Amino acid sequence: MKRLSPIMLGGTGSDVGKSLIATGLCRIFLQDGYRPAPFKAQNMALNSYATSDGREIGRAQAVQAEAAGIECSTDMNPILLKPSGEMRSQVVINGVPHGDREAYQYFRKEGKEELRKVAHEAFDRLASNFNPVVLEGAGSIAELNLKDGDIVNMSMAEYADANVILVADIDRGGVFASAYGSIMLQDASARRRIKGIIVNKFRGDLRLFDDGRRMMEEVCGVPVLGVVPVAAHIHIEEEDSVAIAGKGRGAVGGKVNVAVVLLKHISNFTDFDVLERRPEVNLYYAAEPEDLSAADIVIVPGSKNTQDDLLTLRMSGMSDAICKARDEGKTVIGICGGYQMMGLEVSDPDGVDGGPALLPGLGLLPVRTVMTREKRTRRVTFRFLDDARECEGYEIHMGRTESARPLATLSDGTPEGCIADNRCFGSYIHGLLDNQAVIDHLLAPYCDAYSGSDFDYKAYKESQYDALADWLRTYVDIPKLYEIMSGND
Repeated sequence: MKRLSPIMLGGTGSDVGKSLIATGLCRIFLQDGYRPAPFKAQNMALNSYATSDGREIGRAQAVQAEAAGIECSTDMNPILLKPSGEMRSQVVINGVPHGDREAYQYFRKEGKEELRKVAHEAFDRLASNFNPVVLEGAGSIAELNLKDGDIVNMSMAEYADANVILVADIDRGGVFASAYGSIMLQDASARRRIKGIIVNKFRGDLRLFDDGRRMMEEVCGVPVLGVVPVAAHIHIEEEDSVAIAGKGRGAVGGKVNVAVVLLKHISNFTDFDVLERRPEVNLYYAAEPEDLSAADIVIVPGSKNTQDDLLTLRMSGMSDAICKARDEGKTVIGICGGYQMMGLEVSDPDGVDGGPALLPGLGLLPVRTVMTREKRTRRVTFRFLDDARECEGYEIHMGRTESARPLATLSDGTPEGCIADNRCFGSYIHGLLDNQAVIDHLLAPYCDAYSGSDFDYKAYKESQYDALADWLRTYVDIPKLYEIMSGND
């Protein structure tokens, strides 16, 4: 295939749709016979994924790799920041944790050369094996105060010699100002790299923006390659918890109501995507104790800071509401950090979480957790209870939890998780609910007509990637994009 230059999706801000469009382009290039790969030099997210060699990257790049039809690797996201507090993040480099850093310390210009080198080397490895590389920026490309320390936006585009497509979100308002400002605040060299604009998240009749499109091209001096409507009918795993704001927040009649406790440091909320797709299920996020009163199933999700979230549950009264749900015979389960919270205690002798040396848990499972500095990151296959079907998932956690009543058995014979009874259990395994054996067990008590019908999540995701590609082909000038990447613009 013809060699294409790298392309970067830069944004006018955060949550404008860069990740989604990058995912769709990866699938389009795959469909058209290329061998694409995604790349984001630096990602900040609590949604992460385990690579096949037991390392950690942002979930968005794993999704994009899946859309590209390739195995994900740390080269696709060499630097991952996982916020553990208001101004502090764990820094993961090439898939391995390298301690916590204060935001002020990390984002200063000083000391960035080492991280820049890591990002450049990862990109070079990808570019030597894939064609094209689809880069994604972070936040806004026009943060002037962070420009000198930038390793992910325009400086990365310059190193990669990538053409930049600016993604602007019309749904939040101010699209002309944000697009114009994002371009005009660049220096002349960076400005020349911006070869097009995609106006994203449009609502209503596209003809209403015909004049707007022309005006944007006139004032920005850059062609508008497409105006993309909100794609609410297409379901691609979200990059970060900002997406939770748009999800349901209450119980409804006639369905199995599943309440996910909304933790301050919630991580890997994509654990619930499969459950959310079940027609018999209404899944919502519970922020207040009363939100659990009408739930049939309560899930305590993963957390980047188990102790802080456990303390918050106690202070808010949510811990009492969870225990009350258990007393009333409802199903209560915990995943990863939620599993740790459901035990008898969480001890932190080395200050890994930065909280007390010992905290009592919710007391719902007969387990004790000791936080450790060593992070376990790996994919696993397992059997759930006595079900013969092979299941898959992945672990990303710090801490050891011993259990005398295991929920599952890993392929190497190691016991995993804990079960108190059929309506109360916990596990470290992310992706636990992606498995039909687990869904069957979870929903059977609540669905009179539940048949355990299989839902092929892998096939469903493939269909969604194809639907996204079709959507972008409809609303984005893909032939023009190929011209830009071929150097013919």
